[in-house]
Amino acid sequence: MRKVFVTGSAGFIGFHLSRLLLEEGFEVAGFDGMTDYYDVTLKQRRQQMLLQNPAFTAHEAMLEDQDALRRAYESAAPDVVVHLAAQAGVRYSLENPRAYVESNILGTFNLMELTREHGVEHLLMASTSSVYGANEDMPFRETDQTETQMTLYAATKKATESMGHSYAHLWNIPTTMFRFFTVYGPWGRPDMALFKFVKATLEGDAIDVYNHGRMARDFTYVTDLVRGIRLLIDTPPERPENREDIAEGDSLSPAAPFRTVNIGNSDKVGLEEFITAMEDALGMSAKRNYMEMQKGDVPATWADASLLQDLTGYRPATPVPEGVAKFVEWYRDYYKV
Repeated sequence: MRKVFVTGSAGFIGFHLSRLLLEEGFEVAGFDGMTDYYDVTLKQRRQQMLLQNPAFTAHEAMLEDQDALRRAYESAAPDVVVHLAAQAGVRYSLENPRAYVESNILGTFNLMELTREHGVEHLLMASTSSVYGANEDMPFRETDQTETQMTLYAATKKATESMGHSYAHLWNIPTTMFRFFTVYGPWGRPDMALFKFVKATLEGDAIDVYNHGRMARDFTYVTDLVRGIRLLIDTPPERPENREDIAEGDSLSPAAPFRTVNIGNSDKVGLEEFITAMEDALGMSAKRNYMEMQKGDVPATWADASLLQDLTGYRPATPVPEGVAKFVEWYRDYYKV
């Protein structure tokens, strides 16, 4: 039984990934700080569901707590590490920037040090589409330049990509960074757009629509996302002998067993279209409060997921109306509304 150490296992994506891995016969050691950035009860409910499987163990501590992280890691003795824990949220990074440096940079460093000391078959770490920043040429490709981050959140994620590359080069740690594109679905975070839209609409409140609705995102359904991660686990990068061995479009480093991979739906969907899908699923109209663009935000994201498909044979494909309907069904059931 292969052992996987998943950080952020009680989080939105970590929960879905851990559940998938357990279904496929992996032994999973989860590590989560249970922070109060959003409703801790939601995290506890996710973790309780995972603990129903005897192949899952839970460790509660912060990534910044080097000793606690070491104890959990050495107890798990993992073959594979999937690092999802982070201080999330683009807008919150404007209010509490220090939390992003401590969790995303220092916490990631602590974890990478353990993979260096103990060795690992494959280290996979979450990045974000936000690293593409002010890029306007879409769809975004992994080989594009990423030097124009618009928020500290994005900057810390770009920093972890650079840190991951250096460790892969120095210590020969096979490392894959995956860039997420606007993930949504059941058990989602309360600070995410769809969650807030559904809650406000059901309560009769207006939803905040930034840039007067002139926004577009590559909305990616969560089970599609974690399926992509699961398949990437079995595709560790190998250091190329020659630069010429790297296929066109592959982000494989010429100097390390390191690669970045987009995981997105490969479909740019307008914000108004997304809201309409929610209204259809709810069977009611939303009141709109149109607002200016928020500081640090970008008008559009759109992934080229060709590399993911080349590596794994898989590409996310859940249509937005289907995914939104599944979220609404979960929300109504969970909150009994």
